[in-house]
Amino acid sequence: MNKIIIDHRERPSGIIKELAKKDVEVEVKQLIVGDYIIKSKDSNNKEVVIGIEKKTQSDFLNSIIDKRIIQQLITLKENFDIPILIIEGSDNIYEIRNFHPNSIRGMLASIAIDYRIPIIFTKNMRDTASLIRVINKRLERPIKNIDLLTKRKPLTRKEQQEFMIGSLPGIGPTISKSLLIKFGSIENIINAKKEELMTVDKIGKKKAEEIKELLKANYDYVNL
Repeated sequence: MNKIIIDHRERPSGIIKELAKKDVEVEVKQLIVGDYIIKSKDSNNKEVVIGIEKKTQSDFLNSIIDKRIIQQLITLKENFDIPILIIEGSDNIYEIRNFHPNSIRGMLASIAIDYRIPIIFTKNMRDTASLIRVINKRLERPIKNIDLLTKRKPLTRKEQQEFMIGSLPGIGPTISKSLLIKFGSIENIINAKKEELMTVDKIGKKKAEEIKELLKANYDYVNL
């Protein structure tokens, strides 16, 4: 099992002792970033470093108030290949402090979407220690580089045509099919006049003008 490097400020939490009971090798030292660091390798034998920031529910809420959480997460993401945030506690996080629930939800959403950092909730110190041990045990196996795109079934020609036309301004799947049925091909749609496009249901003057304007516009390669 990989050795876990733990920040010395985590001693009072009890997690270090709990991990030791589970026969996990740990090294306690002063960390500048993160609370727990685990090193592993991917399927190409390249080193991957996991950085874990652990917060109790109260500390998490306090860090929202003083905006400390934002800088911590940015630093975590900049320094580790896989950043993880653990929030520890079994209370209802929306009732601990006089916080509007949407403020908490907004921060959680931002962490997951804007910063793309996984959030894992644990009930208590023992639960956190067990989770870290499981993460460490998982890392005994090489991390797989999963390419979800390769598993997609290739689009048929019909689907490709519908996709291309459906990407035009104001044109979705339904109208793209109507256009292709009406004009028979992508080329005919591109060459169609504004008035001809307007003969298709749900395409008015404005939408037809937007389509023609896009098709005629020069490619602005200068602003790439």
